Amino acid sequence: MMRNPFVAALIPAVVFVLLALPILGIDLLNESLMLKIQAAPAADWMMIIIAAVAIFFIQLFRKPIDAGVTTFKEAVPSLNLKSYLVQPKVMRLLTIFLILALFLWPFLYESRSGLDISIKVLIYIMLGLGLNVVVGLAGLLDLGYVGFYAVGAYTYGLLNYYFGFSFWMALPIAGGMAALAGFLLGFPVLRLRGDYLAIVTLGFGEIIRILLNNLTSITGGPNGITGIDRPTLFGLEFNRKLRDGGWDTFHGFFGIEYDPIYRMIFIYLLALILVLLCIYVINRLQRMPIGRAWEALREDEIACRSLGMSRTMIKLSAFTIGATTAGFAGSFFAAYQGTISPESFVFIESAIILAIVVLGGMGSQVGVILAAIVLTVLPEVAREFSQFRMLMFGGLMVLMMIWRPQGFMPMTRPHIQLNSDKIQKETAQ
Repeated sequence: MMRNPFVAALIPAVVFVLLALPILGIDLLNESLMLKIQAAPAADWMMIIIAAVAIFFIQLFRKPIDAGVTTFKEAVPSLNLKSYLVQPKVMRLLTIFLILALFLWPFLYESRSGLDISIKVLIYIMLGLGLNVVVGLAGLLDLGYVGFYAVGAYTYGLLNYYFGFSFWMALPIAGGMAALAGFLLGFPVLRLRGDYLAIVTLGFGEIIRILLNNLTSITGGPNGITGIDRPTLFGLEFNRKLRDGGWDTFHGFFGIEYDPIYRMIFIYLLALILVLLCIYVINRLQRMPIGRAWEALREDEIACRSLGMSRTMIKLSAFTIGATTAGFAGSFFAAYQGTISPESFVFIESAIILAIVVLGGMGSQVGVILAAIVLTVLPEVAREFSQFRMLMFGGLMVLMMIWRPQGFMPMTRPHIQLNSDKIQKETAQ
């Protein structure tokens, strides 16, 4: 039975209004320990009305709109850029140009806010690359990845606070401790898949956060650890004044005026080098037999076992490599912020990192980088709508699952395509 188009368009508009009114149409005010409810400003109500009308007309004229989009795509000539960009020489030149531009950018655009956003983007890229090994390549759904991030951050924080370890001394230790945590987590989940694996890893992330919150005598509890030392350049500090026991300051050694932007530039360059190192190592591992084994496990675990592959070693290696990357990112985060607390490692961080992997494209490094940029820069650009951040985040996820479920840049494998017509002619001759 054919449904009335008007009714079919009206239903989603009404559902949107019913869902949006409690969220956007009402404000809660705290007055004298009493919660007061009042109507939202007229601008918010106007946004709800405009959005509902737009949904109604889009649904009402959905077929003509889809036909118009299809006609437009067919009318626009195809530039076939993809086949051109995958050529090795072109890719090599573009990569070199992009890396040089990234290294020169902080010197050409000396903005503290811009550098701050860029550093956050690079941290999330590191985290996304690590989780991409576990979820994108090995197909193991990990909802507690932020636990490894916390292990790396607190390893550096505790070593610096209690034993005076510098960032460079604690960086490999933080990566090693996170790798050990990933290795140990791998054993209980060897026989788990799908939802059960996700629940166990989610519990691991929450256990780490609760332990950091409750071990007040060691970790500082909810107050966390403050006064963590920043990275230095061969012992040169980027502070205005030299600390006790320090060697020299950066501006004093080079005879220039003190400027806090120097520290931001150095931290940005350090984060960029760590990201490039992670990309190189993971890319090499992906092309090695262990990378092929990860993908085999992701595609079909039963077939993987039937080929004689060790499921234990494959899962443990994926968890270990992914956790190591998170440990490096956590150590860098602690050094950059100078203070850490358990509230920095809540479940929503794991959800954002997982969203980066899914939106970018499972297994795609380029996609992870693009998704990390979008999900980090977008909230900073739309600061006026900060209270609707999670709403915008959920809407973006829904739109991606509808129109491009494979992600921004799906993973592609090098392959050789044979010309079947030519083979048939040569066979006939």
